[in-house]
Amino acid sequence: MNLKVLALCLLSSAAAADFKVTSSDITAGEVMSNAQEFKGFGCNGDNLSPQLSWTQGPDDTKSYAITAYDPDAPTGSGWWHWLVFNIPADVHELPTGAGSAEGEALPDGAMQSRTDYGSVGFGGACPPRGDQAHRYQFTVFALDTDRLDLEPDSSGALVGYFLNSHALQKTTLEALYQRP
Repeated sequence: MNLKVLALCLLSSAAAADFKVTSSDITAGEVMSNAQEFKGFGCNGDNLSPQLSWTQGPDDTKSYAITAYDPDAPTGSGWWHWLVFNIPADVHELPTGAGSAEGEALPDGAMQSRTDYGSVGFGGACPPRGDQAHRYQFTVFALDTDRLDLEPDSSGALVGYFLNSHALQKTTLEALYQRP
């Protein structure tokens, strides 16, 4: 491998390591509180999206998006819990509860789309009783576009397609949840 290629690879790795997501409500590898549990489907939580903060993405970031996904849901395709996009590039935090159906705490221009619960806005954790702890992946995408031209009824798969098509970088915070 020539030295220029090696240097570019190292710089790219360092930049990727600098893009991070954190939360005052959830901790990587730890069990989320009842505040992030869904209210419905037999679950009785507060259904609040967690506070999320992220560092600046690459210099050419034009917007951000956030997804919350459970790859362990017994569906064969996982479960989309939250999809929010068109977050302006100068925003680096969403407060607790920003994922309400009304989206009142979201920044201007941000849009949420339909979760696998069939509604817009954050839908908290609600794994089947007695199932092993499920992983909940909160991913922030730095995007190369100001806006994804999608509708609020867009599916998680469609949103995911566009996010991956426009992703400059992404970072994930994975928390757990289990019901006895």
